[in-house]
Amino acid sequence: MFTGACTQKQLLTHESVGGSIGWASASLQLLGPSIVRWVNACADYYAAAALYEHLRGLSDAELQRRGLSRQTLAQDVCVSFERTADR
Repeated sequence: MFTGACTQKQLLTHESVGGSIGWASASLQLLGPSIVRWVNACADYYAAAALYEHLRGLSDAELQRRGLSRQTLAQDVCVSFERTADR
């Protein structure tokens, strides 16, 4: 007869926890690398945006001295932060 009260030991049986932990562990092993890549991409584009904000305030002459042009500045900054597969 169920009285509605369970002990912690009853709730955390090996079968109930093992199945959940096994599934979660397997899911994290599959998703982990994707999550890391996504976080790295976010960090790269955030850094690129900060650099772009700094560089866009420079004069055309200063950009040219740095080997950049206003027309391709955003693209050049983004490319400089893209990660390669081995990084």
